[in-house]
Amino acid sequence: MADKQQVQAAQHITGQDAFQAEVVDAQVPVLVDFFAEWCGPCKMAAPIMDKLAVEYADKAKVVKIDVDAEGNREIAMAHRVMSIPTVMVYNNGEIVAHQIGFIGEDGYRQLIEGALE
Repeated sequence: MADKQQVQAAQHITGQDAFQAEVVDAQVPVLVDFFAEWCGPCKMAAPIMDKLAVEYADKAKVVKIDVDAEGNREIAMAHRVMSIPTVMVYNNGEIVAHQIGFIGEDGYRQLIEGALE
């Protein structure tokens, strides 16, 4: 699917159209990281998300949504994101996993693996 050399990091998306195209309509499972620049645990998760984006490039996607960015607040509200980091895994347009708080690399990997099974 994706060339690992092209996939450097988790993809940052903004707005409902991008969310629909990159997450809901995706042909592979998508881990969505709702974050903010000022969030300490989000900063700890960032390099993990980038690593997983490369590692799973041929099987799944990792996208990041800055809840403070214009066009993303509505997405966060629609998903009832009250705390960050919040991670949701979509498969075939449906949420198949939901996790609030930092869970570490193994935890995020398990969420992706669960969607791939």
